[in-house]
Amino acid sequence: FSLGDARRPLHESAILVEDIVHTQLINLLQQAAEVSQLRGARVISAEDLLFLMRKDKKKLRRLLKYMFFRDYKSKIVKGIEEDDLLEDKFNSNNTNKRQKLAQDFLNSIDQTGELLAMFEDDEIDDVKQERMERAERQTRMMDSVQYAEFCESRQLSFSKKASKFRDWLDCSSMEIKPNAVAMEILAYLAYETVAQLVDLALLVKQDMAPKAGDPFSHAISATFIQYHNSTEVRQSTGVKTSLDSPENTPPPTPTPPASAGQQHLGKTPSGALGNGGIGQDSTKSKQRKRKKSTAACGIEAQSDAIQPSHIREAIRRYGHKIGPLSPFT
Repeated sequence: FSLGDARRPLHESAILVEDIVHTQLINLLQQAAEVSQLRGARVISAEDLLFLMRKDKKKLRRLLKYMFFRDYKSKIVKGIEEDDLLEDKFNSNNTNKRQKLAQDFLNSIDQTGELLAMFEDDEIDDVKQERMERAERQTRMMDSVQYAEFCESRQLSFSKKASKFRDWLDCSSMEIKPNAVAMEILAYLAYETVAQLVDLALLVKQDMAPKAGDPFSHAISATFIQYHNSTEVRQSTGVKTSLDSPENTPPPTPTPPASAGQQHLGKTPSGALGNGGIGQDSTKSKQRKRKKSTAACGIEAQSDAIQPSHIREAIRRYGHKIGPLSPFT
């Protein structure tokens, strides 16, 4: 939710994202264990993960910045003055454990100076900037209750429950186990993987949405259009024939909380307003509405939430090589 999905994400999408993240991290751990064995170490440490990420400069730069802020946070917790922190940032003989570890290792494998230059690079993080702008757009129409829930979602991470995260990765069964700093990096990478999946899925969702007057709308998958249209027809006929739909609530009926009402702004099925007066005095309809309060989440999930098909298409695009030289790469 805090990364850009609907307020009530689909359970199927969450399971698929969890499966992808788990698979990615297990593969990463296996590769890191092989690197650790090659250098004769007994544990998987930060050096092994940095070595695996050395070719992806953007992600490595973001990881280094994360390691710096972890040191910064740990020093604040210990009560060191702010002036000392600023001096440590620019002091070559600083005592930043994580940053010094990364700097020493990258110095040992850097042949061209590109890796060490990242420590002095202060350019804007485009990925983070885009996510913050999206979060700002999400919160514009929220009330205080919705915003509190959004802020709570933003604070969630894989590092808060370190023992559960370690069990989830089944580290106890590994011959070479990751140390504490490596687990911090893995928790960060897990969060980033979820964030990137949401980023890509939102792009796919935007591409798949049919636009009025779009001359290229015929290029959208016929299967998707057929499914999309059939879903709209089912929703529309359901509103006309059934009194159980939340969209069919007459105006005098007490409205649900603002947080639930916000979910219906995304899409209003045709015919919902015209049939609003049917069954206005029916207490049976009100009781059914209370029993089926989850129907509101269902309508919002189908219209606004990220679908599993969006995630699968995002993964396909991410791994697909394009361009005239793709057969030779």
